[in-house]
Amino acid sequence: MNIGIFTDTYFPQVSGVATSIKTLKEELERRGNQVYIFTTTDPHVGKDSFENNIFRFSSIPFISFSDRRIAIRGLFQAYEIAKELNLDIVHTQTEFSMGMIGKFVAKNLNIPCIHTYHTMYEDYLHYVANGRLLKPIHVKDATLMFCHNLSGVVAPSDRVLDTLTGYGVKAPIRIIPTGINTTMFKNEANPNEVRAKYGIKPDERLALTLSRLAYEKNISEILDSFPVILNQYSKVKLMIVGDGPAKEDLMNQAERLGIRDNVIFTGEIDNNHVNSFYQAADVFVSTSNSESQGLTYIEAMAAGTPVVVTSGDYTDALLNNRILGMTFTHQEQFIDNTVQYLKAPIVKTKATEQILQRKIKEISAITFGDRIVDFYQNAKVAEDLRKSEQFSTE
Repeated sequence: MNIGIFTDTYFPQVSGVATSIKTLKEELERRGNQVYIFTTTDPHVGKDSFENNIFRFSSIPFISFSDRRIAIRGLFQAYEIAKELNLDIVHTQTEFSMGMIGKFVAKNLNIPCIHTYHTMYEDYLHYVANGRLLKPIHVKDATLMFCHNLSGVVAPSDRVLDTLTGYGVKAPIRIIPTGINTTMFKNEANPNEVRAKYGIKPDERLALTLSRLAYEKNISEILDSFPVILNQYSKVKLMIVGDGPAKEDLMNQAERLGIRDNVIFTGEIDNNHVNSFYQAADVFVSTSNSESQGLTYIEAMAAGTPVVVTSGDYTDALLNNRILGMTFTHQEQFIDNTVQYLKAPIVKTKATEQILQRKIKEISAITFGDRIVDFYQNAKVAEDLRKSEQFSTE
């Protein structure tokens, strides 16, 4: 198949969506498909740079998300390119500029349009006029408008499915969690180098969180909990990996709490080195309530590091064994779960490795690709049936 992926976010931008798209692209290509990325320009990509099968359209920074982009032109240009490429299917990854362009292309080429709903926008309304301008009803209306006449919608988790059905989306919805390239986490890592670089002593434990440092990630709750964790297990450092608008406030919070010496802010790291950071840690922690799925959770698991994350339908099903991790519903439980892993790290045995490998297969990019391709094929069959019915009535 010739597949066009339309997205406002792609590398070199760093985000879970960009990682998800890259994984999907690689899996589809591994199966012999041709994949073309239609995305926005980026200040870190030169105008004359050659990127194979990537088409960039003029864009500007998005309101309140200056590190994200929105296309300002390219509707007919994208259509002409897609027509020349003889696309079989469009897969949109955004409800904004490139998503709308993707829907226009699919409609005018008369081909299926699948959409992945990545973002729980109700968790982000505070970014626009401090939440005074946009309300949940606006998110619902905009979602219904975008999802109208789609061939199908990919929901990464039950939470997304429940949200979309609650809004009244009528398009076929299928739960397909994003997989990860598990071979990346089998590659040789350098956890000892990470620990040495940041001054973590051999007898110290390391708790890790890795994400965009944004307010909706609720990293402040980890910091609030850390003095209590230190009281229960003193030989521990907290490493916060990433960058973003909340970084300065988080650093100031650590200072106020008197834990600055025990908290390490690394800034953004190269995605190719992330495995070493996961493996350097004794436990991965997150107090975010805004994840539609949480790729960092499954990346940490694939690296063999147990996770402590917020309870939800997706995470409760994912973490069905203490060897993999635990979920929590309140701060005290978060502290208790984290301290358990610090005091009694998971010992790797043949039995624990078998449990881990079964879960890795379930969350692998291969499984993800299989499910997406099956959804594409169903959408194409439905579209061919619609066309034949339309032809027979003319």
